[in-house]
Amino acid sequence: MDKKIFSKKIIAWYEENKRSLPWRQTRDPYKIWLSEVILQQTRIAQGLPYYISFVESFPTVKSLARAPEDKVLRLWQGLGYYSRARNLHACAKKIDKEYDGKFPDSFEELKTLPGIGDYTAAAIASIACQIPVAVVDGNVFRVLARVFGIEEEITSNKGKTVFKAKANSLIPTDQPDVFNQAMMEFGALHCTPKNPKCQSCIFTKDCVANKHEMQSMLPVKASKQKVKKRHLNYIVIKQKGKLLMRKRGNGDIWNGLYDFLLIETKKPVKASGLRKQEKEINLTLGTTVMHYKHVLSHQQLIIQFIAATIPTDQLKALIKKEGLTFYSKKEVEKLPKPIVINRFLKESEFLN
Repeated sequence: MDKKIFSKKIIAWYEENKRSLPWRQTRDPYKIWLSEVILQQTRIAQGLPYYISFVESFPTVKSLARAPEDKVLRLWQGLGYYSRARNLHACAKKIDKEYDGKFPDSFEELKTLPGIGDYTAAAIASIACQIPVAVVDGNVFRVLARVFGIEEEITSNKGKTVFKAKANSLIPTDQPDVFNQAMMEFGALHCTPKNPKCQSCIFTKDCVANKHEMQSMLPVKASKQKVKKRHLNYIVIKQKGKLLMRKRGNGDIWNGLYDFLLIETKKPVKASGLRKQEKEINLTLGTTVMHYKHVLSHQQLIIQFIAATIPTDQLKALIKKEGLTFYSKKEVEKLPKPIVINRFLKESEFLN
């Protein structure tokens, strides 16, 4: 298919079918960047309230840069993939410090910023700066693979090169912003992963996947990573209306968020079984308060919360060993927490 015909068709479709979204009403690179980071691995319906909250709390990149990390993480709470929030904050700090709060206007320079790769840099460059560089995300992979019959595996180096080259060969130099948004919107609303609307598609006669009934086969994806199952046993200690919590460190999930004393086991155990593992600390464990299953991208967490008490003379040793601190109800509410911790606190009586 001629590239001019392709771009004209998809832009015309977009103008008739696009959703009204706040980041489409601006060329402010800060708001475009913010929307792209929030919407990575997040549906628009879920991400929109977060976008609005961030813009209200941090109307400029400078205000975001100068905010405490805990406040940024607390606002991000519930979106998951917290490394995105930390990269968001780090990127804002660099733009504030090195660029006086102004985003670079070059695709290559944008890619040097923390957390900004080809996809986000292309979105900012094309939409805010009118630079003709194609955005290639999951939606774009799907549209290109089906319409043009591209069978390269999308996560392979060769596949990424092929798809980027194809997308960049199609992008019009006079409307790169509209084209990129059209490609993403078409994949999201029309050329969907399941049950694409082939009968009413603007590319019905030209689409390779439609001609050969390959919609379910394209794009080609690598087999899914095996899901790891983990058993997390949270020990909840409350004294004088305060909860004992700690800030999680690097090297695991939920870096920088707050949770309780944790004992991880290879198999599910009852509270009585945990006593054998805590020989150095004389915890008095009660019964399990609540059970949860929490699914991350490649992990399934089996979680139980157990109420406990500890003798006063051993409390200091526990606090020092585990890096714990007592927090009041108001303080706990302000702390950034994993969504499952927040859910437990809402559904239990520990903050009452």
